[in-house]
Amino acid sequence: MKGSEIRKRFVTFFEGHGHTHVASSSLIPQNDPTLLFANAGMNQFKSLFLGEERRDYVRAVSSQKCVRAGGKHNDLENVGRTARHHTFFEMLGNFSFGDYFKEQAIQMAWAFVTEELGLPGERLIATVYAEDEDAYRIWREKVGLPEDRVIRIATNDNFWSMGDTGPCGPCSEIFYDFGPEVEGGPPGSPEEDGDRFVEVWNLVFMQYNRDASGEMTPLPDPCIDTGAGLERLTTILQGHVNNYDSDLFQPLIQGAAEMAGRSYGQDLSVDVSLRVIADHLRALCFLISDGVLPSNEGRGYVLRRIMRRAMRHGRMIGMERPFLHQLVPILVEHMGDAFPELRERMDTVIPVTRREEERFVATLGTGLKILEEKVSGLSRGDQLDGETVFILYDTYGFPTDLTADALRDRGVVLDMPGFEERMEQQRARARAAWSGSGDDAVIGVYHGLRDVLGETEFLGYDTERASGRILAIVEEGQKVESLTVGGGKKGKKRMVGVIVNQTPFYAESGGQVGDEGTIESSSGGRFLVHDVQRPVPGPFVHRGELTGGTLEVGDDVELLVDIASRGAIRRHHSATHLLHHALQEVLGDHVKQSGSNVAQDRLRFDFSHYQGVARGELASIEDRVTAEVLANHPQRTVVMSPEEAVEAGATALFGEKYGESVRVVEIGPSKELCGGTHVNRSGDIGLFRILSESAVAAGVRRIEAVCGPEARRTFQREAKELKRSADLLKTRPEQVSEGVTRLLDRVRDLERDLAKAKSAMSGNLVEDLAAKAKDIAGVTLLAEAVPGVEPKELRDLLDRLKDRLGSAVILLGAPGEGKVALIAGVTPDLAKTCKAGDLIRTVAPKVGGKGGGRPDMAQGGGSEPEGLPAAIEAAAVWLRERVDS
Repeated sequence: MKGSEIRKRFVTFFEGHGHTHVASSSLIPQNDPTLLFANAGMNQFKSLFLGEERRDYVRAVSSQKCVRAGGKHNDLENVGRTARHHTFFEMLGNFSFGDYFKEQAIQMAWAFVTEELGLPGERLIATVYAEDEDAYRIWREKVGLPEDRVIRIATNDNFWSMGDTGPCGPCSEIFYDFGPEVEGGPPGSPEEDGDRFVEVWNLVFMQYNRDASGEMTPLPDPCIDTGAGLERLTTILQGHVNNYDSDLFQPLIQGAAEMAGRSYGQDLSVDVSLRVIADHLRALCFLISDGVLPSNEGRGYVLRRIMRRAMRHGRMIGMERPFLHQLVPILVEHMGDAFPELRERMDTVIPVTRREEERFVATLGTGLKILEEKVSGLSRGDQLDGETVFILYDTYGFPTDLTADALRDRGVVLDMPGFEERMEQQRARARAAWSGSGDDAVIGVYHGLRDVLGETEFLGYDTERASGRILAIVEEGQKVESLTVGGGKKGKKRMVGVIVNQTPFYAESGGQVGDEGTIESSSGGRFLVHDVQRPVPGPFVHRGELTGGTLEVGDDVELLVDIASRGAIRRHHSATHLLHHALQEVLGDHVKQSGSNVAQDRLRFDFSHYQGVARGELASIEDRVTAEVLANHPQRTVVMSPEEAVEAGATALFGEKYGESVRVVEIGPSKELCGGTHVNRSGDIGLFRILSESAVAAGVRRIEAVCGPEARRTFQREAKELKRSADLLKTRPEQVSEGVTRLLDRVRDLERDLAKAKSAMSGNLVEDLAAKAKDIAGVTLLAEAVPGVEPKELRDLLDRLKDRLGSAVILLGAPGEGKVALIAGVTPDLAKTCKAGDLIRTVAPKVGGKGGGRPDMAQGGGSEPEGLPAAIEAAAVWLRERVDS
């Protein structure tokens, strides 16, 4: 039975028992910053288990994509070396949210493995938590397992917790027995780590809630969370012990083996490398298709580690050129039906993989040579010094686990304390080079104010003007009761923070800058707001300066947002939403927002993409945004839960932690979770123009754009420059390119004429210089200054003098303002005894410089042209010494 058939039967079986089939969630956890990647089937149902959400089903079945390759759950180092460790795997699961409980969960699991899959019952054993009498009774009485095949486990291996507090409960596991020919013992025995008994299904009975004191109370609606590894079930049903021998891996292993010219199953070291390649290819394809791109931090760095580890194993079996991207179609062929995103995004996965391979292949060989040199004298049990580990990491892109993996078979370990010390030194240098704003000094003050004052109410979605009351004033990190013009330190600009109970001013967040405007009191106080920040969650701090009168805590004030500034920010923010959508349409669904900055004068949008955006693509993106602007779509905002928003198709920033409710902003085809301010209709954005596209980091691009009056101003500035250029060329603006072409043609003609004239002059110069050659003990020496000759022309002059003289040692010096260029040449018949490099190294110090090169030609220079006569004289002395010796 193929793995694809087992997956299909599992889903169909539980659908037949009233379960709703829920598609696998993305590997990037939604609304859960505690997870690096989805690593269990229950991840996407966490809010249901916690009672934070209700859905229209109480039973679910899924086949969840999972990755364990970073953080707490990291199987990377064991992949390929054991029978069942993987970075990517599928977790089959059935779930109950307050519906059925232990008896039905156990009976359905048993029915599926024995009746649907046909596993022999005598090969199966069950474990239960030692104190779970209910589960033990069900296995014995309802299923009919004999006493010796229901094992009580007293450890936490059979008790599951979501965290230190919260839902928890006992587990019951089903194990398959491969038989006595495989080493190992049953669970709970000293030999349990062997391969004989393999866990195929884990049933978690969430029936308690644990509080901070550790006390557990029964949950009113107990839940079921189960997980069965598809890879393990497939291996058993296909008669294997090692997962890599199943049809889930073999097509990839055989594909890689064919590319390497190797055979699987004949050499253990080759087998390990082929398994690593197959496993890691699965992980990288699914990660990239879910929007992760290789980078130097977070999820992107885990992906890069996986890819580079696979590349090294490819090199170990003879594949020194990029190869991983060529295996992608094999995976898509076998898994694209179950996971359509693989097929849909193959055109992204292949180039991203190829580019990462091309980046690393340039340094992989050099890094491995350095590693080999450093460990050649080490014995088993020795340490590779932290300095080398750091250099491999910092200069050659070797993740530390890659270096450790390369040394594992030699028994050499890494000096990780030494490595961390070097890393800390690097961080210290970075910190020393950075000068902060000093804001950290006042954070404590705002924490205290928040505890007393609570949150500022934001009114700015509906108005740019509101009344409020001053609750606090902070100046230079200290609470003050009042502000007066002219107060504070003499000559020092006073930047003050004012907190009010409610405000129309937007505080900087989500990439949108804070508003500008004024705060005015009835007594004549006028406060100019330059920015609004939230240094801690809760209070809005209006930062600016008092320009008139007095402000006091308790004053009733009018808050007026600068309408022109707010309008410009709105236009640019709404434009970023349309830009994001257009980028995904033109470049692909892999495009994800990596950062943004929305201001009055422009927008900046960072996004994940693996290469520069072509000029034609930028034009298409600009056209699509413009089309949506002209469509004049209404902007609609709806408040809902994060889960409802994502289910409705809204784009969220994965990894962000959202509150209980979020604002979903819809403008035409764009629908995003966003707390910023926006235009009423897309037509309000006005003219949209992309100014630039550039790289920010590996896998991250940046677009800067403007809209509305700002976009018009850029065209006006360029039109002004175009008119000026046309005037200089004495032509019309629409004919500037023709005028420039004519001018360049004229320049090229003049350069050719100049080159001819210089060549003619050079011929004369060669004859003049050749006439100055001297005989030094039977060897011709030409050592002369050549004023007026450009340094770049010295090489050609040297070659012509060699041809003219036939046999000679030549030194030429071209003096300039505050510098001198030197070149030395020796004809082939003299190069063994009189080396040009030695000559340059001898004379260069005379002009305050240095140099070197080959025996037949060398170059140098210095900053003391006045020393050139001495350098020329030294050449004769040097040659005479060589000839005499």
